[in-house]
Amino acid sequence: MVTQFIAPEGIDNDRVLAVMRAVPRHEFVRPSLRELAYLDQALDIGHKQTISPPYIVAYMTQTLDPQPEDKVLEIGTGSGYQAAILSGLVKDIYTIEIVEPLGRQAASKLKRLGYDNVHAKIGDGYLGWPEHAPFDKIIVTCSPESVPQPLIDQLAEGGRMIIPLGERYQQVFHLFEKQEGKLVATRLQPTLFVPMTGQSEDLRQVKPDPLSPEIINAGFEAADLKSGRFDHWHYQRRSAIMTEDAPEGNQYVCFDNDEPGRTAHVLQAFAIDGSRIDTLTVSAQYRSANVRDGRTPSERPALIIHFYDTKRLPIGNAMLGPWRNDVSVWTTASDRIAVPTRAREAIVQLGLNGATGTLCVDDIHLTPHQR
Repeated sequence: MVTQFIAPEGIDNDRVLAVMRAVPRHEFVRPSLRELAYLDQALDIGHKQTISPPYIVAYMTQTLDPQPEDKVLEIGTGSGYQAAILSGLVKDIYTIEIVEPLGRQAASKLKRLGYDNVHAKIGDGYLGWPEHAPFDKIIVTCSPESVPQPLIDQLAEGGRMIIPLGERYQQVFHLFEKQEGKLVATRLQPTLFVPMTGQSEDLRQVKPDPLSPEIINAGFEAADLKSGRFDHWHYQRRSAIMTEDAPEGNQYVCFDNDEPGRTAHVLQAFAIDGSRIDTLTVSAQYRSANVRDGRTPSERPALIIHFYDTKRLPIGNAMLGPWRNDVSVWTTASDRIAVPTRAREAIVQLGLNGATGTLCVDDIHLTPHQR
């Protein structure tokens, strides 16, 4: 897992890599999903919650810069995996989970596995844990719209906080450092987490419209050319922004991969009400070179839409593609796809998806049609 998914993606802190190797992730996933435990993907843990992909856990941990004497506050215990990772890196972790069954299960598991410096409780993470403040580090594994004031108050001077901020389906990691009583922010990469519930969700100003699903930055014009990252798409893997010969606007995205099965894609989520939306017309312009399918039938170059129900469980997918043939000129692909009636969320997966070769894409359009 570490060799294939974590170290090659820029995680280079030796202490973080060592603990990622040491903690048994399969202990923190459901028995029915244990064969997937060491793949780099989020997995359902029930109650509309997931265990984060290993890379995301490693990325957040490295960004937090945990030190042996640190006292850390975690908001969103979930499965307990992130707390277990931090356990070997810091002095004490105080972790809060708002979903009572998850919190009790995680606390029991952490105790059984011997993570004795993890202290867990059930509660609203928005409020933090003032009895044990201040904290040297705070890690938030759910997404509020803005930083809760109690967490700002409970962060120690000189402390660091990593938190995914933003709208329900449009979030960006932020690193905050407390300097002279004020937070200094560094904007990091796009991401996607379940929302912070409780008081945070009650205060949310911008809520998604499930009757108007859309893909944001569908032409890849909003991007940082220096870093090669573009806005609104998360989990960017083996992708690059190109500026020459764009079919629409000034920029487009290209994916390049020479190892079958290796991830080369980007993701974006949106709300959708399948009881009201019958179909989606999806189109994109693409060109490709030397494209070959990967090791399994699912490893094909395409735009794939994954649908999820009210419990955030997968209920099917639809594909624009696959784009196997070498196409040297920009070509438009279009299709009308059915939306499952139980769908309430969707994730777009665009790229080679385990296939090899080069795939370039631009000018994506998504049009909903009501029932």
